Amino acid sequence: MRSVIPHRGEHRAEVLSPLWVLHSVGFQPQKAMSTNPSNLTTVGWRERVDFPDWGLRGVRAKVDTGARTSVIDVATIEEQPDGTLRFEVVTRTKPVRKTKWVTAEPARQSIVKPSHGEKQERHVIVTRIRIGAHEQEIELSLVCRAEMLCRMLIGRTALAGHFVVDPAHKYLASARTSRKKPGGGSA
Repeated sequence: MRSVIPHRGEHRAEVLSPLWVLHSVGFQPQKAMSTNPSNLTTVGWRERVDFPDWGLRGVRAKVDTGARTSVIDVATIEEQPDGTLRFEVVTRTKPVRKTKWVTAEPARQSIVKPSHGEKQERHVIVTRIRIGAHEQEIELSLVCRAEMLCRMLIGRTALAGHFVVDPAHKYLASARTSRKKPGGGSA
């Protein structure tokens, strides 16, 4: 698509659309996994995530479209002699700390600049997650999230083509388990 923008006086400049330029050199954009919003599952800004391969259910996760890769809270990471990683996943910190040891193949290492600004090198693994009825394989970075409220962040690569985010609500795709507090209130 070409557009002509008249300028002051008699000069006219021809402006080429960036998409037209890319198309003219043979660039073909990749189609998203689903471009129809009605095929996407709506998630809230917080969801519960299951890890079928690890036997973990209901891990509290924050949906973070600003983060590229998803992350999970780990307390310890051990590199095994056979090349696998053994790590302690923290699934809950309150009221009682709950963890589970998991072994997985490393997919890659990445350099990340988190919100506090200091670059970190992180191990990345691949595993299956389930949010509501939707199950998929994602990349997951292993990092200590001890000071954070949620044990996991769901990044945009895990969301793309599968989910749309409604930031006004939480637990839209996953049922929030209601636990009773002593004295009758709910958690």
